[in-house]
Amino acid sequence: MLDATTRSGGTATASPRATATDLAASLPPATATGFAARCARLLLSPRSRLSLLVVILVTAASLMLAFEPQRLLTDGWPDRLGGAAAVVAYAVAYGVCTVAFVPRPLLNLAAGALFGSQLGLGAALGGTVLGAGLAFCLGRALGQEALRPLLRGRWLKAADDQLSRHGFRSMLAARLFPGIPFAASNYCAAVSRMGLLPFLLATALGSVPNTAAYVVAGARASTPTSPAFLIALACIAVPGLAGAVVAWRKRHQLRGR
Repeated sequence: MLDATTRSGGTATASPRATATDLAASLPPATATGFAARCARLLLSPRSRLSLLVVILVTAASLMLAFEPQRLLTDGWPDRLGGAAAVVAYAVAYGVCTVAFVPRPLLNLAAGALFGSQLGLGAALGGTVLGAGLAFCLGRALGQEALRPLLRGRWLKAADDQLSRHGFRSMLAARLFPGIPFAASNYCAAVSRMGLLPFLLATALGSVPNTAAYVVAGARASTPTSPAFLIALACIAVPGLAGAVVAWRKRHQLRGR
């Protein structure tokens, strides 16, 4: 800001007080900057991100309860979708449903009933890998930093160490073993230091037997006396019984120690 020139033709000079005022006005207030920084730290804090993850999962589960995906078994797939587009759309919907805790056996049966054994298996496996990847990325981005300090128990530390050091082998065993919940293994792997690529590869390979059994059962549900349906039913029941026996024996061994 310049002072008015003197009537005698003097040169215009800048007022020191005006210059200081302009500079102070151009600078952001320190209190506003500090408040914005505190808000940013609060919003990006581990607890806030974990709370956001809980809100996302609860909202997704509530929407799935309202949508009732089990109606696919009775109403069938929408008529406007067909062919490869229907398989891809179902795989995407399958992945989103698994993040929302919809049971995979229900989705696998629906895949077989809607698309048959071969296309149904492709849609179910694609949805399985997609859902596992979504859950892993959500858990890693929003929950890992807040949950890792809580891994203090002996069992939790042992599971975290196993997944972190032998991620592919451990996750492959978890997918093959029928007693481990799908969603729980996804978020346990996300909290550990396991990599995304080994997690997805182990999920794709380990999910094949159980998924194929349910898909074939869904595809042959109209002929429950056929050999294919009976074999699929046996492939579902036998591993489940074996897993229950192993879990029961391990529980009693741990009690005896």
